[in-house]
Amino acid sequence: MAYTPSKDYKRREREQRKADKRRVREEAKVEKLAAEKVAAELAAEEATKQAVIDEEARIEAEFEAELQAEIDAEEKAKLNPE
Repeated sequence: MAYTPSKDYKRREREQRKADKRRVREEAKVEKLAAEKVAAELAAEEATKQAVIDEEARIEAEFEAELQAEIDAEEKAKLNPE
């Protein structure tokens, strides 16, 4: 005589598959949130670095403008001695 699994066995198998799927979804969600958090931290760090670079460039540009103004004033003074 052939052995057939009971309905209870089938139910447990079905519930186990559902639980496995749920666990996989939850793990994927946790991994996604962790990846988003890391990406946000990297973006914030990159923005900070860029802000520092921009500030240094602004200071350098101001210095160059002041230096050029001084050079122009000296040349003008040499050309027009009073």
